[in-house]
Amino acid sequence: MEIKSYLKSKRQIVEKALQKYMLPASEPFKEHIEAMHYSLFAGGKRIRPILCLAAAASVNNDPEIESTLLPVACALECIHTYSLIHDDLPSMDNDDLRRGKATSHTLFGEAGALLAGDSLLTWAFDLLSQTGNTSLPPEKRVAIINVIARAAGPMGMVGGQTMDIANENREFPIEILQTIHRNKTGALITGSIQAGAIGAGASTNKIEKLVIYGNKIGLSFQIVDDLLNATATTQQLGKAAGSDTTRGKATYPAFFGIEETRRQALQAVEDAKSALTDFDYKADPLRALADYIYTRSN
Repeated sequence: MEIKSYLKSKRQIVEKALQKYMLPASEPFKEHIEAMHYSLFAGGKRIRPILCLAAAASVNNDPEIESTLLPVACALECIHTYSLIHDDLPSMDNDDLRRGKATSHTLFGEAGALLAGDSLLTWAFDLLSQTGNTSLPPEKRVAIINVIARAAGPMGMVGGQTMDIANENREFPIEILQTIHRNKTGALITGSIQAGAIGAGASTNKIEKLVIYGNKIGLSFQIVDDLLNATATTQQLGKAAGSDTTRGKATYPAFFGIEETRRQALQAVEDAKSALTDFDYKADPLRALADYIYTRSN
């Protein structure tokens, strides 16, 4: 399939839904909500919500399943965006550029950015728990909320971010780096896929295979991020190039060199696609997304 056309089409659907579900920037919280809008609509690739929808479509032919899961997809993007706002803060990675634009704290102040991230996280769970915006039965909604909360929390994304910061300018074994990547980046990617599968009524066996797929593309995604940080320009990335070295972060290129890192990223993609062997053509978008994650340039 032609992945760029697919991504463009799904991104437009997600953007329209985000506009629908996002709070309007009105008084008395106008400036605060504008800060939320600024980062949420700053031009992201929307990979996590698209993976959620693609996973659902891989196990369910119902044309209504996409609209049913759009609030879940939007919640995932809110959580991802909050993590980026907080990642960029002076107390963390201290970045001034994100997606080619000024980071939230440079425009709204550190407290304003921190609170915008806080609200995007909590608004995500408001979206997930609302009964009026989806036909998902309560038991599926609760299961999805549980999966996403675990993926985003102390045993997932936040835990990985904590380890990442704690191990700056230190030598540690590759197993620690793999744990950081698996959680900081991979957990929410896998959670997005798992949430879509649960919402679509996937069997336990199919969910297990999709979790394997998610774990592998999550690893490849972060390995490619490591590569791009070391080899691309700031203009290409839309954020500071070479920042991993500046901050003393351990990365796959630092452990293995550029070429071996490329090989490992590609192997993770191949392993991801192998997990979909028992899936039919409906999983072709997931297969194409795995390849895209490896070949992307930012």
